[in-house]
Amino acid sequence: MRNAIAVVFVAGAVTVLAAQAPKPAAPAAPKPAAAAPAGNRLLNPAALTAKAPDEFKVKFDTTKGPVLIELHRMWAPKGVDRFYNMVRNGFFTNVRFFRVIPNFMAQFGVSGDPAVNAAWEKARLTDDPPNGQKNVRGMLTYGTTGQPNSRGTQLFINYKDNSYLDAQGFIPIGQVVEGMEAVDMLNAEYGSAPQNNQQRIVAEGNKYLAANFPKLDYIKTATVEK
Repeated sequence: MRNAIAVVFVAGAVTVLAAQAPKPAAPAAPKPAAAAPAGNRLLNPAALTAKAPDEFKVKFDTTKGPVLIELHRMWAPKGVDRFYNMVRNGFFTNVRFFRVIPNFMAQFGVSGDPAVNAAWEKARLTDDPPNGQKNVRGMLTYGTTGQPNSRGTQLFINYKDNSYLDAQGFIPIGQVVEGMEAVDMLNAEYGSAPQNNQQRIVAEGNKYLAANFPKLDYIKTATVEK
């Protein structure tokens, strides 16, 4: 099982030439230089190393309503630290739930910005040890490729008791404490079809998903709750 979109609009300068005036216009006062746009920190995953609080909550504002997730660093320090840094730096803005399987799980975590996906492609996360937590309803867990130390940016929310995944290295990092009804309502009509084109999702981002799977629900914003 394999996220903020930074869109900068730069207005082009437009010059309108008027007919020659009888007197030259007074020179315009120089305008202060515009500040350069801040760099997208998501393009440098190695720099996002802030330590997460021991416990904190993250609010997803989704197209189906708010979802509140409680994170426990002691469950999975490496996984929780990464999630914390991703949220704080806007990775999940406009991120689609691209694989929603009723009675199984809802998967997300591919950025809508191909440049961000490229930056995170090799930023693999070493495994956290088993923590005694199980993949039951409402648990938030990283996806893996099935190989050790293969966690990336993708996660899923369990719809039911999927505790058979525990022995396969799927380590929960948190749990939905409010808004599970919104997760239940996520559009599942496409099933695994987007997942089957995951290379294009990674390479083309939301442009591809919007054109081919326009009814996917998504996270509008993700914020760390104080």
